[in-house]
Amino acid sequence: MIWKKMLQGAGALLLSGAILLAGNMEIGEAAKAESGIRYFMQAPKAKGSDTPYGNNTAAGHYAQAGDAKIYYEIYGKGKPLFVFQGGGVGTPYEMGQMIDNLRKNYQVIVVSTRGHGRSEIGHSELTYEQKANDMLAVMKDVTDEPAILLGFSDGAYTAYKVASMYPERTERIVAIGAGTLEPGFFSGEMKVADLEKIDAAFIEQQKKIMPEPERYQEFCTNYMKFWSKMEVGEDFLRTIECPVLLIAGDEDDHAPLVTMVEAEQYIPKASLCIVPKAWHTAFLDNFDVTWTAIEQFLQTDKAKLIGSRKVEYNRK
Repeated sequence: MIWKKMLQGAGALLLSGAILLAGNMEIGEAAKAESGIRYFMQAPKAKGSDTPYGNNTAAGHYAQAGDAKIYYEIYGKGKPLFVFQGGGVGTPYEMGQMIDNLRKNYQVIVVSTRGHGRSEIGHSELTYEQKANDMLAVMKDVTDEPAILLGFSDGAYTAYKVASMYPERTERIVAIGAGTLEPGFFSGEMKVADLEKIDAAFIEQQKKIMPEPERYQEFCTNYMKFWSKMEVGEDFLRTIECPVLLIAGDEDDHAPLVTMVEAEQYIPKASLCIVPKAWHTAFLDNFDVTWTAIEQFLQTDKAKLIGSRKVEYNRK
């Protein structure tokens, strides 16, 4: 059960911020006063970005996607790079250190996915086709050119779907914590009341941000129903034509390492970076390794990103 895993301290794909870091909190005083934000289970001394990503309305915009308005923020200048957050209790803010670095050289579009943060839930059934079309609506708002997609967990699966459905819109992908997946791997319930017992401040914050806080539990229930049926296999992954950098924490129990290796084998132009001593949120556990891999991948000419050579297993 996902919920049992989380209570045991491992966290869940949906509970993507449950990593405790050392250091001092460094949120700008102005941002803190106007629109401060935290990620799920952020420790009091954990270091955060000066920018409250996901709740910085000064940089905010909305795109109409079907029956929901999707919230996004824009930072920096250059080639467009879209950041898709993790799901459930995920927030763009937990990816703040990456975004801080990326915005120095790219136009970074930080998206709050449907039902998260300031984005609306809508009333249609949750599917990955819908998620991809939500992202496409945002992409069309910002640019006509193929874009870089960087996704974590749920956001990485969404990036895969965008690339499969709209290959002309996707230049390359960085996918953190998203391997092959069989139906039923994620199951159980996600109750807002239980989340409040773990991090009441985060849940209170999200309720203030959400356009429809009274539907929070409804969304969590439908989200878990969606994930319990989710399947990502060889046939689908082979449809992704663009270069992909897969990043995997070696201790990730939500996208176990073997599933990441399988995804690297199936995606034609994929390479895999394994981050040592890292959980699902590898970019929090070992930022230096994660960022070095991302930076090299982004700076490499696309023509040279042919993916790693696929090798036969030494046993079958």
